[in-house]
Amino acid sequence: MKKRLMVVDDSRVMELQICKLLENSKYEVVAYCENGEEAIARYEEVQPDIVTMDIIMPGIDGLEAAQVLLEEHPEARIVMVSSLICEETIQDAEAIGTKAFLYKPVQREGLLKALDKALL
Repeated sequence: MKKRLMVVDDSRVMELQICKLLENSKYEVVAYCENGEEAIARYEEVQPDIVTMDIIMPGIDGLEAAQVLLEEHPEARIVMVSSLICEETIQDAEAIGTKAFLYKPVQREGLLKALDKALL
């Protein structure tokens, strides 16, 4: 059975790219959310194995959304995905309990490695 992924990113292109990168893998995208508020609202309904979360989005940013998700669902596995290359951002993500950090543009090998790490 494939692992279920919820993609949270304000760019539909990113969701489509992740779907393509995950072809013939043990992962499948089962939900797409355009912002953090939508991800928080839909998490319980979707019950994904892993969430990929962009950082810069309209409304609450990905770090805040991840923090709320982890407070409400401590079992959540979140992989941050961002074009922000800043050590402080990575440290902030780790401090709230995210499982991995990926830089855009995302490559298949890096994505699979991050998803596998999140399941540990």
